[in-house]
Amino acid sequence: MDIWRSIASAIEDATLRPFDIARTTPVSGGSINESYRLDGRDDPSYFVKLNDAQHLPMFAAEASGLAAIAATNTLHTPRPITHGIAGSKSFLVLEHLALTSHGDARLLGTRLAAMHRNSAPQFGFIQDNFIGTTTQANTWTDDWISFWREQRLGFQLELAAKNGHGGELQRLGARLLEELPAFFENHAPQPSLLHGDLWSGNHAYLGDGTPTLFDPASYFGDRECDIAMSELFGGFPSPFYDAYRTAWPLNEGYEKRRDLYNLYHLLNHTNLFGGGYVRQSEQTMRRLLQASDR
Repeated sequence: MDIWRSIASAIEDATLRPFDIARTTPVSGGSINESYRLDGRDDPSYFVKLNDAQHLPMFAAEASGLAAIAATNTLHTPRPITHGIAGSKSFLVLEHLALTSHGDARLLGTRLAAMHRNSAPQFGFIQDNFIGTTTQANTWTDDWISFWREQRLGFQLELAAKNGHGGELQRLGARLLEELPAFFENHAPQPSLLHGDLWSGNHAYLGDGTPTLFDPASYFGDRECDIAMSELFGGFPSPFYDAYRTAWPLNEGYEKRRDLYNLYHLLNHTNLFGGGYVRQSEQTMRRLLQASDR
């Protein structure tokens, strides 16, 4: 049985209805997975991601994150249909959505604030997941500073050392981990459900302007992490930020913590791509260490 026949069979098992493939169309976009639109002869279309079989846990975690966001009834997400192994490939099947880059940015800000009000007793998530292809640890933890030190910055620094990024990066990183409490003197965040990878490429809009999120790396953490990430690579429209702050104002000191939270993503890019991200991470850490002395 070829890959597409296996995927069609998995769709039938998940939806409890026959699915006869009419066409498979490659879709451009992400750099990690192969993506396709899968059309049935008389059925809805699906969006399919493919990768090597070893990456099935990544797809399972993505489906879990999408389901967690959808359960809040705040922001639209593509509905996970099924995931599994077909031949040498892992796959994730999602509801296909006709998306556009323009829509109601104010509604996105308002609904993100509503999503962030969904809390948990601790920081973490029901499972580890992935930020890109990097494992993201989510062990439940009571203390936010410890969580950020050990499961975010410390995790990435250890991985960077294994990848050959030592020297100044590690020296600055060790100093910064010791100084973390200085960034939280007047800030005690509640665990909020986060998208976890909220850069501009992971959101879009339906034809009626409804905002949609996808490709999550969800966990319960400081809501400022999502807002910080949204500013890292290009940013979102200003109405998004205005609406979010109206619905739930950010705490004093956010601008100081923004770089601290985005350092996690810069270190992850260091581990994934190297190059200029090493220097950018070092520069960010120097700036943070200067800020912690004030």
